[in-house]
This record gives sequence, C-alpha cells and structure tokens, in this order.
Amino acid sequence: MTLAPGSTIGIIGGGQLGRMLAMAAARLGYRTIVLEPQPDCPAAQVANRQIVAPYDDPAALAELAAASIVVTYEFENVPVQAAETLAARVPVYPPARALEVAQDRVTEKSFLNGIGIPTAEFCPVDNDDQLTVALQKFRGSGVLKTRRLGYDGKGQRVFRNMETGGFAGTCETMGNVPLILESLVVFEREISVIAARAHDGSTAAYDPAENIHREGILRTSTLPAAIRSETAEAAKDAASKILVALDYVGVIGVEFFVLADGSLLANELAPRVHNSGHWTEAACLVSQFEQHIRAVAGLPLGSPARHSDCVMENLIGDDVLKVPALLAEPDLMLHLYGKADSRPGRKMGHFTRISRLH
Repeated sequence: MTLAPGSTIGIIGGGQLGRMLAMAAARLGYRTIVLEPQPDCPAAQVANRQIVAPYDDPAALAELAAASIVVTYEFENVPVQAAETLAARVPVYPPARALEVAQDRVTEKSFLNGIGIPTAEFCPVDNDDQLTVALQKFRGSGVLKTRRLGYDGKGQRVFRNMETGGFAGTCETMGNVPLILESLVVFEREISVIAARAHDGSTAAYDPAENIHREGILRTSTLPAAIRSETAEAAKDAASKILVALDYVGVIGVEFFVLADGSLLANELAPRVHNSGHWTEAACLVSQFEQHIRAVAGLPLGSPARHSDCVMENLIGDDVLKVPALLAEPDLMLHLYGKADSRPGRKMGHFTRISRLH
C-alpha cells in the first residue's frame, strides 16, 4: 500500500523527533496528526492537528485510528497495548513487536543474542542478593540499569572493582523495579547505525556515526567514524539482520561498542528515528526522517549516501545561547525544537557542521 498525497499519518509522541517527522511528511505531501498529552508540544507546532490526551487513552486512540491512514511513533516507550489496539484498526509501523523487544533490556539483549548479534554479558537483578551474585560473576564491576524506561543515562549505577558484597538497599535506591547488571565493556569507541526497511523488504543503512556521550547524553556524532570498513559493514549487516527478524517497517537506530580488534557488541536498539542520525538532514539528500516517512507510507527508500563529512552536536540546556554565533558560521545547519524553557540536560536543538566531499 502506497499512501496517496494528502493522506494523514498519525504520530504517537510530540517531542522533537515527532516534530522532524511531521516536517518530513509535509515535504512529501502528507498531513500529520499527533497524539501527545502536552499541549503545544514541539511536534504540534508543525503538525496539522494534535490530540491532547495520554498515549493509552482509549477514546484518543480511537480518534487517532479514525483520522489516520497509518500510524507511527517517535519514542520507544509507547505502551505496547496501545500499539496493539491501534494495529487492530489501522496499520502501525514499526510493529508492536519492536516496542516489546526494545522496552525491556533483558528481552532486548536476549533477542539480539538469539539472532547471532553479541552484546555485553548480562544478568537480570530483582534484589540485592541477586546483585551480589551477578557482581561476583562479573568480577566486581558492571553497569546496573533499570530494565525499562531508562534513557539519557537515567536509571543507571556503575560499579568498578568493588567487593562483591555489602549492597543492601541498592535495589531500593533504584526504585525496587526490575533491573539488569551488564558487564563493563572495554571499548575503543561508540558508534551507531541508522537503517530502514520498506514494505517490500528492501533495506538501506546510513554510514555509522561515531558518538560521544557525556553524563549519559549524546553530545556529538561524527562522520566518518574512525573505524575500519569491515567494522562499518558488520554494523550495517547487524542492523539489517535486526530489521528482518522483527519484520520491521521504518527507521531503526542501533548502538554498538567497537572493541580494540574492530569487533562489535550491540548496546541497544531504538525502534524509531534516532538522535545520532540527526546529521542526515544536513549531510544526505534523504534524511532519516524522510526515510522513515517513505518507509511507512509505502514509498521507495531513498539513498542513504552522504554528500559531506560532518559533526552533529546537540544543544543542551543553556547551549541554546550559542545560537547567534552559530548562525554566523558557514556550512552549518541549525535545528531548534521549539521548546520554551531550557533546563539542564534538556535537548533544545542541534547543529551540524558539514565539510563537502569532493
């Protein structure tokens, strides 16, 4: 099914990713309707309509289904039940199965291992005794994370060379929620691949970006990544394998650790457009946002080739005060998200400096 021009695409979530999806949809001749509880959210400022309601509100979901030819989403914590309810009435891409896999870190890593993609070692942790046993297994070091809902470094605690004992109260401090302990990985760099799969099963993958995080938040993505061509191809192949295994339609982001020998460990997947793919709007003819709309609308995928090297940088909190100076630079593309208040740790926008390939 190919959506006719003027058709309406529903988007669950009204943040900056929804905003950029709505903008890409408009360029391709589509209308958008956003389901988001926050009035005047970033996406609503550019979409045709907003339904102001919780993501799992039955009446709102029915309204969204009735108004849309197809529905997608901009974040991975959409309630799976809500996606399944919608899918009974209107096509939903990516499929609800992708949400189910990505929302639980144990499920996610088990899925990746099951299709032959290695990850860090991991142990589910539900209490302090299990944490002690898991730390003994990982020689006193590891990253303790909430299994669900953590993002941008939230819901994490790092253990380094600690005695395996005396952790009473740790799980309570973490909120008494299901946890996962992942072994510490000695890696040379972090990369990510943005890839897409269409209705007909065709796939396209962008070049891997090399990412730098600070305080758990992505700061920069650089193209090209300082990796061997074999490593880049292995990352693209892994992303394609994930897309096929999930019978996926749309764009996915997959993060990897690159080890000293050039091999890869998958860190996590995001069933949506991804912050580390924002560079594509400045350095490619077809951005990740247009690619996603093409995929869910049944259009041919565009070329993921880039015409420029580049560095994308997030504007976090008061970084937004740099905007006038940034706009004075040549070869720079700026994107602000329409957020009224800047707060520490809040993504206010991003910019990409390009260096054209010759």
